[in-house]
Amino acid sequence: MDLEEAFDRVPREVIRWAMRKLGVEEWLVSAVMSMYTGAKTVARTVYGNSNGFEVKVGMHQGSELSPLLFAIVMEALFRGFRVDLPWELLYTDNLVVIE
Repeated sequence: MDLEEAFDRVPREVIRWAMRKLGVEEWLVSAVMSMYTGAKTVARTVYGNSNGFEVKVGMHQGSELSPLLFAIVMEALFRGFRVDLPWELLYTDNLVVIE
């Protein structure tokens, strides 16, 4: 299963929930979430850049921390299913489930 597009669609509150579920200390949860507070971007076109607008969902593109945060979210989600799955492998934005 290719989860490439999922990277851009993870709600920020799910990131917070997943870190807390896996026992990340609250000061670190707050530090990570502060990176996302007020995050803005622009759309570039051949006609120029748009006005800046706030991005409220997804992980920062190109951030060294984003793959780790995505793995944390996937781990928190799949812990509940792991009992029924014989084997799984999560690597970056790909998931393999073997029955």
